[in-house]
Amino acid sequence: MNSEAVATLIAKNPSLKPAKAKLEAMEPGAYCIHRSWGFGQIKKFHEASQKLLIDFADKKAHPMDPAFCLTSMEVLPANHLLVRKETEPKKIPALIADDPAQLIVEALQAYPGHATTAIDLEITLAQVLGEEKFKKWWSVAKKAIAKDPRIAVPAKKTDCYVLRETPVSSEDEIVESFGATRSARRRILLAEKLLTGGASSTKADLKALLTGLAESVKDSHQLTPAERLHGAAVRDGLAKLVGVESTAFEPAQTVLIAQVRDLPGIAEKIPVHFQARFLELVKLAHPGEHRDLVFTLLKTSQGKFTTECINFLLENGHADDLATALARWQVEQNLRAPVLLWVVKNRHTKKFAKLLNDLMTPRLLGAIFFAIDYEALQAASARRIPLADILSEDTDLIPDLLSTADPETARDLANTLLLNQGFEELTKKALLARFIKIFPKIQSLVAADAESKEEQLLVSRPSYERKREEYETIVSKKIPENSKAIATAREHGDLKENSEYKMAKQDQTVLMAQKAQLERDLGRARITDFKDATTDQVSVGSVVDVVVGSTGQTVRYTILGAWDGVPEQNVISYQTPLGLAFLGKKPGDTVKVKIGGTEETYAIRTITRYASA
Repeated sequence: MNSEAVATLIAKNPSLKPAKAKLEAMEPGAYCIHRSWGFGQIKKFHEASQKLLIDFADKKAHPMDPAFCLTSMEVLPANHLLVRKETEPKKIPALIADDPAQLIVEALQAYPGHATTAIDLEITLAQVLGEEKFKKWWSVAKKAIAKDPRIAVPAKKTDCYVLRETPVSSEDEIVESFGATRSARRRILLAEKLLTGGASSTKADLKALLTGLAESVKDSHQLTPAERLHGAAVRDGLAKLVGVESTAFEPAQTVLIAQVRDLPGIAEKIPVHFQARFLELVKLAHPGEHRDLVFTLLKTSQGKFTTECINFLLENGHADDLATALARWQVEQNLRAPVLLWVVKNRHTKKFAKLLNDLMTPRLLGAIFFAIDYEALQAASARRIPLADILSEDTDLIPDLLSTADPETARDLANTLLLNQGFEELTKKALLARFIKIFPKIQSLVAADAESKEEQLLVSRPSYERKREEYETIVSKKIPENSKAIATAREHGDLKENSEYKMAKQDQTVLMAQKAQLERDLGRARITDFKDATTDQVSVGSVVDVVVGSTGQTVRYTILGAWDGVPEQNVISYQTPLGLAFLGKKPGDTVKVKIGGTEETYAIRTITRYASA
């Protein structure tokens, strides 16, 4: 807008006078960002309508009131990245590809004070690169930016990226940040960053940093046991760098390990790169019982820690004990998904061939199905199950595990797969195809399953909801409670003499059977309101008046859905012997029904509709 247009606008609305400079910046050719419509360019000011005409991505020549634009739109400076993406179409892509740190320097130069929050900068970069490309690019670019002495990188997204007046090395920045914080967690992270970067600061600076870190590890009440242990390891690494004996500091790493009661809880929270050191500390702190402790850790391990535990046991001469433990856990259904995942991934690895060879049996496939089903039941959402993914992706796994199976065992495992909650139907069919390739007769199981699904059950909405509630109670309450009971009973010792464990496992079998049956029934159910019933012949939804042959009395029966029977009120399911006998009959027909040892005759008099009652 030119000065004359701005003056005319202010004359009509004097309250706009403080915004004169902003209005004058809304000139043709200027680029802008609107909070609803995004990036755009002002094309002209239409004097007749007193509106700006702005080109947005999806709105060309969109008219906007300048007064409204003051609160909803920002005119961007010429050096803003979004503007330069349009005006310098070669340079900006080159910086993105080759020099992300320089890109950030130039981005910060466009902001007042050469600083902006991490949130704002990331939003701008996402707009420049595109949302999908930005995520991958930013994860790599941040590392280069953190090393650039010109840029101060924030610890939190609400803090600012700042373009420094005087460049500072990343190492000096760490030392500076360490001195400025009292947070023990932050100090540990900064000291570790200094260590991994190969510190070259003066010994005086490093000694001061070491003293502060040692105080934090010793006295801070903010730290969890896992954080304190990790902090002690970083402290000792820094001491070695400075040339100070780590024995000068308390508490020692081994002392911290010796004091911990919940080692699995600590193992879950330590950094991945510290896991191998953690196991060595367990050995040092518990020389007489470290083997048993590591087996306990392995049983509940996951991810890379599973590999670390196994490598530790092998390197310390416990290969035979490990093979025995894995076989026992398999029999006891104690092999958890992360350990099973490690087993199947490493089954062909030369290093572990001897250890895993005896495990490659149909029983292991059963353990895998059990673990997948259990994890699916515990999941609060439809998250990925890595063990199920590898079973689908590794086309040799099922054939490997079925190589010693007999047809009956294979059929049982195929049936277990059909009932498993951890797979979608299409995935089940693909996996069953691998069974059928080895055992063709299993095709009949698939056909029977398909046939059972085709036999629909007519049910009312209330009875369906009751069944659904019953299923939800079993899945979300009874099965998890039973799983806890099994885990508790297992801790009581020898499973052969453990009656609580046996009872809990029997309950598990019953619950899983109930769950499977309810799934089949709910899958076959078709909800109806019984309005399709006619008065010409008996159908589901009919009310039938009949004369009972043995008494001569007239009795009224209501024939409803598969789960709607209330015998004491003469409401019967169409699947009962009496309901089946009535179906298709017309007024005047007589039917004979034998229930138990008694045969009775019923003469049908009238038929009405339940939905009309």
